[in-house]
Amino acid sequence: MMLQKILLFAKKFWSRIVFYTLGLGSLIWFLVRVIPKPSRAAYPCMKAATPLAASFVTYLIGISSLTLFFRKARQRMIQSKYLLASMFIVLGLAAGLLAVINTNSSIIAADYQPPQAGNEPIGEGKGIFPGRVVWIHNPDATDEDCPNSGSDFWYQDDYTNTTVVMNMLSEGLQDLAGKTTDADAWDALFKHFNNTHGRGDVGYTSGEKFVIKINMNAVWNGDAGINTSPQICYAILHQLVDVVGVAETDIGIGDPNCSLVSNVYEKCHAAFPNVTYWRANWDPAPPGTSTAVIHGSDGGFDNKLPQAYVDATYMINLPVFKKHHRAGISLTSKNHFGSIAAYSGGAAHLHYALPVPDAHEEGQDPNGEYGVYRCLVDIMGHKDLGGKTILYLVDGLWSSVNWGHPPIKWRMAPFNDDYPNSLFLSMDPVAIQSVGYDFLYQEFDEDHPTEGLIDGESTSERGPFPRFAGTDDFLHQAADPSNWPANIDYDPEDDGSVLTSLGVHEHWNNATDKQYTRNLGTGNGIELVGTYNAPEGLHELDYLAEGFELYPNSPNPFADVTTISYRLAIPSYVQIYIYNSSGKLVHRVRNTERMVGTYKYSWDASGLPAGQYICSMRVSSMRGDFELSNKMLLVK
Repeated sequence: MMLQKILLFAKKFWSRIVFYTLGLGSLIWFLVRVIPKPSRAAYPCMKAATPLAASFVTYLIGISSLTLFFRKARQRMIQSKYLLASMFIVLGLAAGLLAVINTNSSIIAADYQPPQAGNEPIGEGKGIFPGRVVWIHNPDATDEDCPNSGSDFWYQDDYTNTTVVMNMLSEGLQDLAGKTTDADAWDALFKHFNNTHGRGDVGYTSGEKFVIKINMNAVWNGDAGINTSPQICYAILHQLVDVVGVAETDIGIGDPNCSLVSNVYEKCHAAFPNVTYWRANWDPAPPGTSTAVIHGSDGGFDNKLPQAYVDATYMINLPVFKKHHRAGISLTSKNHFGSIAAYSGGAAHLHYALPVPDAHEEGQDPNGEYGVYRCLVDIMGHKDLGGKTILYLVDGLWSSVNWGHPPIKWRMAPFNDDYPNSLFLSMDPVAIQSVGYDFLYQEFDEDHPTEGLIDGESTSERGPFPRFAGTDDFLHQAADPSNWPANIDYDPEDDGSVLTSLGVHEHWNNATDKQYTRNLGTGNGIELVGTYNAPEGLHELDYLAEGFELYPNSPNPFADVTTISYRLAIPSYVQIYIYNSSGKLVHRVRNTERMVGTYKYSWDASGLPAGQYICSMRVSSMRGDFELSNKMLLVK
């Protein structure tokens, strides 16, 4: 009992010391940074420091007021003025209570990242359509009644529909490339990738090798824990082999740090037996490079990678949609911890660069400051990791509370207490993780049933991890080198080739509309497109009372490429048809569900003859069906 009292006293004592130190430091930092340049108050680091500084000031005022009021009370007691003395005592107690409450709340406020401003993009968008992220949502992908116990688990075909998943991937690829067939979509992806990598305007060439990095971390957590699903692994192999024409022997798939679970291996190997499956049946890790090839730009680590990565021409990064008790979120960048850990005895040596390195700090964020070294930036920019990734594909069919835990249903719209049933696709590594961060941040708040602390103690299931301060610091730095630490130049190959912007980062306008600046036509940030259900009740909000509009294309007349813009008053299904002067259909954009807002579509008519064309937009919504048309003039 005595030992418990001593420990309790020590804990309270050090908590108080931490508050005094952080409070005074935050106040000084805020004054030094913001007074010379008031606009810095909007910086994320300043937003994180402001609550601490304000709490510290309020605490000092409260303690000073307590002292003053008690002195006044003592003087009035001596003067026998008991009523006034009582009033000062009450005021003193109120001031003291304010100071105590403020101290406790300020510590909590410092733990988690407050909401950040939306639609303020930084960085440069990547991809055929810069900054485009495709979100495909189909509730038929999984069975919401899956028991995930006994002999019935999430990964079985009875509970994850392979056909639906294959169709979702097909839709996503076409939306990502702006094409109407899978083959054309892949050809566009290859040509853009090769053009931006100095190889010219060429598509896939026979003999070029592919690696697919999936996430098998839940192999340590039994059948109930989710990995990259067998169905999406099957679907991407089908696309590469049957659509692109890649030889099975030129494809490797797996997680170098974890055994390939039997449900993935059995489903995929039966259809594609000649693909290389890393670590099937607890095989050893694939051979690593002879020397270290990835280096921490702060000098903190030097590591080997799989030799297959170095030998490959293209990579597909296919993680699971989940949060994490050290990193806050675990998406495409964190997925590569498994690429490194196989050759270093684990990933513990990388944890120092995450927001919560030790993962047992009762929700604290000892590394939550913005502008500190983040190993995830080195991973994103390395020539054999992010540098070879032609497609970022996040498996959001299911989602878990942490690194390898059972699936959990989502509360937010449009999921509405069902599994996410989603795929996210992009060529922009920053944009896709920014979108994923917004979803995870919104869903997993302090009030989520799986979140918060149990009796003051944290567990590997609880958080709210996505709200750890500094969780999106690596995205700020990956987007814009001006956010790098003062003493760091990110150069993951250690060869003098310093990274530049790896993509574009911003937060959505709000969790209902989920709109980014390219959706709104207000900036060059992220564009979230695809097929997804509108949130319930959204149609009741009168966002754009004017109705639907199809704007004149720009430029017009145009040579080869023009932009078609339109505005929606309520969530609607949209199809765009383009006809030549004889009335023949020459181009179609599939039926796509759009939220409220303004959208832009870039049409490439380089293969068509000069002349007049008609752009027809057909809208289906709860208000009825509409068709709007404009004339366009193509000149050569």
